[in-house]
Amino acid sequence: MKKSLLVLSGVLAISTALVGCGKGDTPAADNGKDAAATAKAPVTIKVQGWYTEAQGNWNATVEAYNKTHPNVKVVYESMSEKGDSQEGMKKLDLLAASGDQMDVVMYSSAPEFAQRIGAGILEPLDDYLKKDNIVVKDEYKLDPVVNGKYYALPGKMAEWFVLLNKDKLDEAKLPVPTEWTWDEYAEYAKKLTKGEGAAKQYGSYFHNWKEYAELALNSDMDNAYLVKPDGTQNIDNPKVRYSLDLRNKMENVDKTSVPYFEVISQKMAYRDVFYAGKTAMLATGNWMVGELALNAKFKTVFAPYPKYDAKDVNGLTIGGADFVGVAANSKNKQAAYDFVKWYTTEGIQTQGLFFSGWKKADLAKNVDSILKNGKPEQAAMIDKDSLLATLKVNKATKLVIPPTYALQQEKEFLTQVELFLTGKQDLEKTIQTAKTKIEDIRKSNAK
Repeated sequence: MKKSLLVLSGVLAISTALVGCGKGDTPAADNGKDAAATAKAPVTIKVQGWYTEAQGNWNATVEAYNKTHPNVKVVYESMSEKGDSQEGMKKLDLLAASGDQMDVVMYSSAPEFAQRIGAGILEPLDDYLKKDNIVVKDEYKLDPVVNGKYYALPGKMAEWFVLLNKDKLDEAKLPVPTEWTWDEYAEYAKKLTKGEGAAKQYGSYFHNWKEYAELALNSDMDNAYLVKPDGTQNIDNPKVRYSLDLRNKMENVDKTSVPYFEVISQKMAYRDVFYAGKTAMLATGNWMVGELALNAKFKTVFAPYPKYDAKDVNGLTIGGADFVGVAANSKNKQAAYDFVKWYTTEGIQTQGLFFSGWKKADLAKNVDSILKNGKPEQAAMIDKDSLLATLKVNKATKLVIPPTYALQQEKEFLTQVELFLTGKQDLEKTIQTAKTKIEDIRKSNAK
């Protein structure tokens, strides 16, 4: 951990020197102002994430909070002009290294979150939670505890399902699935694939994220991640081998899913591939409901995440969240925590774009709020019946908070996956090399 922190700090220090002073500088108080008046001025809290205003509806969200909390002025600051989470993470790291104002910060995945805990960027929330009598595992669908401590609460709840183009489904005379396996998904993909060349319509699309290299593992209740919480490899899990074999068959043998080489060489964006009709099906997260309500081009129906085995629980899928915490260098930690608590409970429903990880949230109202915040014509293209039916059977797997070095392990795993999917090595070598690389990283970080 010490080595990881030193490396991260060094990189950030160099980056900060290159970019100079950050946006987060706050002007000093006017010494000419009356001291009493200055004391009564609202405390300014910055909320920093990667969402654009269009993606997050943040102005209206913080305004709703400010109206009921006159002693605080919350402002949202986007870390990415394009709404890219990876770009946002890098800029947040720069802020942490530069000493600029940080109060409420968000991270998009468990590995990103774990790495920032190791770097000392996040404040422990246990004392605040204890004071408010909040038992996180009782209040939220995910339990982001790390070594017995809490550094964040779950924000936007991400559960996966499958989007299907209703027109293409009807054309192929296929019913909307309500329960299916990955083998059945592959059969649907065959029936939904047609055409050749640039005009080809694929039945399926898998992006280059690690979730798409772990298709069946994503519904493993006990460990839906490529490593276990202690950093030991989970590549021996038969669901990993099955997932890679399935992708290879669909992309390179049956040719019913967009080939991996095209995905990376053309720098495809999964949203655009679906909107353009290049794929009839897309396994993805529930954040797409809000995006469809703004951008839908055709009627979209929804199906549960496919099962590894027909006997498995229907709708079991990887559960993720935005991890919303308080910056360790915040000068207003209590006020920042108060906003985190509000946002992760009532606030997401006020925001009206995402699904809440709060157990007390009303699912039907959550859906209505998201559709209401969309464009009427686009929102009408979302099949509400299949959406609600799918959301009701969805059940998140246990959250795995991996070690701080898990991103290194992910990178090595995906390197081997790429070699396999582009025909440069076989499945057995891919599995064995990935296991060795992952274990080597664990051992080097254990020293």
